[in-house]
Amino acid sequence: MTQQTFADRVSAAIADMRPAEQRVVRFFLDNREATLFESAVSLAEKAGTSDATVIRAVKSLGFSGMEEMRRSLADEMRANPSPFNRMERTLNDVGDDLISALDMTIDIHLKALERLRSDVSAENFQSAVHSIVAAKRVTIFGIGPSSAMADYFSMQLKRFGVEATSITQTGILLADQLLDLRQGDLMMIFAYGRIYPELASILDQSARRGVSTVLFSDTLGAILRDQVDLVLPVQRGRTDMLSMHTTTLGLIEALLVGVAKSQPEKTMTSLKSLNELRSQVVGKPMDLPAS
Repeated sequence: MTQQTFADRVSAAIADMRPAEQRVVRFFLDNREATLFESAVSLAEKAGTSDATVIRAVKSLGFSGMEEMRRSLADEMRANPSPFNRMERTLNDVGDDLISALDMTIDIHLKALERLRSDVSAENFQSAVHSIVAAKRVTIFGIGPSSAMADYFSMQLKRFGVEATSITQTGILLADQLLDLRQGDLMMIFAYGRIYPELASILDQSARRGVSTVLFSDTLGAILRDQVDLVLPVQRGRTDMLSMHTTTLGLIEALLVGVAKSQPEKTMTSLKSLNELRSQVVGKPMDLPAS
């Protein structure tokens, strides 16, 4: 028997709902990432109703409460189509006009960046910045395409005077990198889609070694929220199309600006040292922008 999807639940139940509840579940369908992370109060405000109505709508869909609905929705969203199928869908949407590839991609990026304003609350953003500044060392984990994000974030933090390193190995090589984790570190994790062995090991070792954790994810936050200290929701474009990383990069660079603002003297001193080292390397004065 085919498992009932979230959209199936909505279709089966919506006719018997009150208009305000119908508005809520339609919001759930159109804003699945926000539904995974935001409170009933926040969702109610965006749907133009009350938090009590949000809860009634959730129960009308057959869920015991918000947490069960989020877990079900996250499970469904993690069951992403293969990269082949996502690319096939992307190319189908582009059509025959090549310039539409540019227009469509920019449109997806703009919408995802705009969503970043609401998905990452001011409180969570400030908490992430304060965690970076307070940490003895920042370790950033990412594999696959996210390894480039981890390396970039680490490099920029080091330029700002933060002791930082990236963990990008998979399989048995990951063990060597985990050996160096220590209490007082901050582990920042880029992870999407599913809980794979490397991610499970990162979470386990962070907990064992007293390492604080911040998770960047689109769908794993609802599942891992009890295993990490902070979740920063980050979309990767549309879940049924080619994964895109502009939003992740935008959040990284916002955090970098936040770190610089939190410790301007340390940041500027470090950047000045970087330019002095550049001058020494090339044998002439180098007054270059460091970022």
